[in-house]
Amino acid sequence: MKPSLKRRLWHQITGMLVPVWLILGIVSVVLYRGSSFGPWLMVHLLLLGALSTAILVWSQHFADSLLKNTAPGGRYWLGVRLTVHTIGAALVMIGITGAWWHVVLTGGILVGLNAVVHATILVRQLRGALPARFAPLVRYYIAAAGCLVVGVTLGIWMAHPVSSAAGDYYDRLYIAHIGLNLLGWVGLTVIGTVALLLPTVLRSRVLSTTRAAARPTLLTLLAGLVVLGAGAYADSRIITAAGVLLYLIGFARVLAELAGHVRRSPAVSYSGWSIIVALAWFALCAVGFGAVVVTAASWADAAAGLKTLVPYFAVGFGGQIMIGALSFLIPVVLGGGPRASKATARELDRAGLFRVSVVNGALVLTLLPVPDVVAAALWAVLLTTLAAFIVLMVRALRVNRKNRTPPGAQLPPLVRDVVESPAPPPARRTNMLVAAAATLALTLAVGVALEPSNTSLASGPGATGHTTTVDVTMIDTRFSPDTIDVPVGDTLVITLLNADGMLHDLVLDNNVESGSVEPKATTTVDVGMITADLNGWCSLGGHRLLGMLLTVNAIGADSAASADSNADAMHSDASASADIDPMAAPGSDFVAREARLAPAASANVHTSTMTVSNTETEVAPGVTQMLWTYNKTAPGPTLHGAVGDVFEITFVNAGTVGHSLDFHAGALAPDKPMQTIDPGKEVTYRFTATRSGIWMYHCSTMPMSVHIANGMFGAVIIDPPGLPAVDSEYVLVQSEFYLGRQGEEGDPVKVQTQLPDLLTFNGYANQYGAAPLIARVGERVRIWVLDAGPNVGSSFHVVGGQFDTVFSEGEYLLRDGGSTGTGGAQTLALAPAQGGFVELTFTEAGTYPFVSHVMSDAEKGARGLILVTD
Repeated sequence: MKPSLKRRLWHQITGMLVPVWLILGIVSVVLYRGSSFGPWLMVHLLLLGALSTAILVWSQHFADSLLKNTAPGGRYWLGVRLTVHTIGAALVMIGITGAWWHVVLTGGILVGLNAVVHATILVRQLRGALPARFAPLVRYYIAAAGCLVVGVTLGIWMAHPVSSAAGDYYDRLYIAHIGLNLLGWVGLTVIGTVALLLPTVLRSRVLSTTRAAARPTLLTLLAGLVVLGAGAYADSRIITAAGVLLYLIGFARVLAELAGHVRRSPAVSYSGWSIIVALAWFALCAVGFGAVVVTAASWADAAAGLKTLVPYFAVGFGGQIMIGALSFLIPVVLGGGPRASKATARELDRAGLFRVSVVNGALVLTLLPVPDVVAAALWAVLLTTLAAFIVLMVRALRVNRKNRTPPGAQLPPLVRDVVESPAPPPARRTNMLVAAAATLALTLAVGVALEPSNTSLASGPGATGHTTTVDVTMIDTRFSPDTIDVPVGDTLVITLLNADGMLHDLVLDNNVESGSVEPKATTTVDVGMITADLNGWCSLGGHRLLGMLLTVNAIGADSAASADSNADAMHSDASASADIDPMAAPGSDFVAREARLAPAASANVHTSTMTVSNTETEVAPGVTQMLWTYNKTAPGPTLHGAVGDVFEITFVNAGTVGHSLDFHAGALAPDKPMQTIDPGKEVTYRFTATRSGIWMYHCSTMPMSVHIANGMFGAVIIDPPGLPAVDSEYVLVQSEFYLGRQGEEGDPVKVQTQLPDLLTFNGYANQYGAAPLIARVGERVRIWVLDAGPNVGSSFHVVGGQFDTVFSEGEYLLRDGGSTGTGGAQTLALAPAQGGFVELTFTEAGTYPFVSHVMSDAEKGARGLILVTD
């Protein structure tokens, strides 16, 4: 036997869950008012918390009443279900807040399973009930629970890192998630309830049945939701919008019937007014849903547009329908006799017309182009007015206790036995409307007075005092939208969401920068007052060259001013190259990169890990750049083996943007091993060296030139069969630097000019002038050379030396002096990504410079020394 609770005590306990969620929602707005996370948390505390709790309680209550068949387990098991839902909802919000997907998964499973149980119990009740004219309305609750199951499943998948990095797939999930939860779970429940509840509140008689109870109405609504979800799945915004339209057709049938009740019996209490305006907001938001989806240029734009609608769904519709319904139902379920019921209803109806007018007036005003501070003030007044219900509910509970009819004299309260408080007289209505208008006017005045543009000279002449706020998503190495229209004089604030799996930023040519934005993070960029057109771009990873550009159109600006403002929009901001001297000697603590080639390992299988990281590296005396490196060096580590050896490389991206790895030494399909991987990911690259030579490896992520120029290259040496031993063997990798700002990444715009600031051997200008290579007279020296580019060729030459052996791109051009034994060569000519080796013997002690004989390149740092001793 299950424990039982008295009816009044039960409703007092469960009724407190809704106010707790409401209070948490208001607290979240205060704590996160400056964060883009705040609206998400507020909406979920209201919809998943307060409104869903109310739906679980009251849909069960109405099902029991309509079917005259109590649910299995009664109030006890409903309490268990409420507990499970509360825990699940809390876990979802905690998991999202902390980015703990497994917590979100656990919470979502609890919420979803709870909805399945709820629907199952309702189905059992419906099957076991006697025929009743309003029984079909219970089907709405069953269908709504099914929508919640699917909606929660989509929400769980949205929270998974894989989905959030999957381009417009995430946006399509979001739109289906919103549709099934708001139009399905909440919307269907409300439609099935207000079809009977609103006429009851208005004291308007329902003669036979309702249009909502007719089977075609629910089928039309469900068909609309199915089409909506199918459109998102099929990647068709037109189909999705068609689903919303079909849903609206079904909803219009119910609204038309309810409008007749309102005409016959106008609302005279807070509950009636609140329910009516909530339905109006629901209809407007549903129309807006379809309009946003069908007119958007992309799924990302559609999702961004819906995010602006969701607060109006949540507050205008969800908040008001819930509070309006509870204001009517609380006196019913508490009972206590006619005196207690009327006193409780009067308390909950206190200042009803004033509250409805303030809330809805403020909502309408926030839709207008008002300054941010004014909008914030309106939302504060709006939410405070809604929160007044919590205070009134506590007062109503006290009033009910004081006015209850003694036991034995109380009659069971029925819905129609509740005598509502009489309509306020016309004079009192007028006073409340005037007070509401005065409250809104005072709010506007305070907001305008606090608006920074009215108190600061920083706004400058021509300022409108209005702020245009735009949501921009960074996804697939693009800004979406990539064009923003802003009236001249407006302050522009951009909310940036990075939906990619790598770092991005936004740099505007008025010197405003967002800073780096982590994957899945959001930041706000105050662009300032718009006086002319602006250009923006992502400055990271060469993304600008890939088309990651943003245009701000100043509507009404003088065309000449805009042209002057943007004349140098693509200028280079690099400054590290201004005063460099590639021939300068490094500091006394400088340690050159070891150029001597290590012997190949005896094993036939070479395993290693290559980790990409951002490493600030000195590339010339006093000049540092933030290079993208393999294992913290540029060039990366040199791999050495023989023909037939197997190389197995674990490639780890610990950087901040997407990177890849392309080994020229391996012949294999590039699709998987050479794919770009996001930060935090890894891939295994395995190849067999089937041909000899010095082979380049590099990042092949676009723009490839930028990635190579910023340090992502290295060499693999595969010895030709029968390669004789020598006394000294070195490896030199020539590369180019296109310097960005000191300590920052290279300049991608300079890369496109193919005019490098520095050319180096092994990543540092003239380093072997300070730390010469070593050789002895009469010893044979082999020097492997690779030109890593990305743009400039090389002509390797040793001043004072002559090559008797030249090996280039897998073939000997000269070997041991050629056929005569007296032949020689003076250079090894290499195009970018080509390599080879030279061999020579020094006959005299001395210092022998080596250079790229493209002499201007040698003067930019492509030089070094070989110190030859007896």
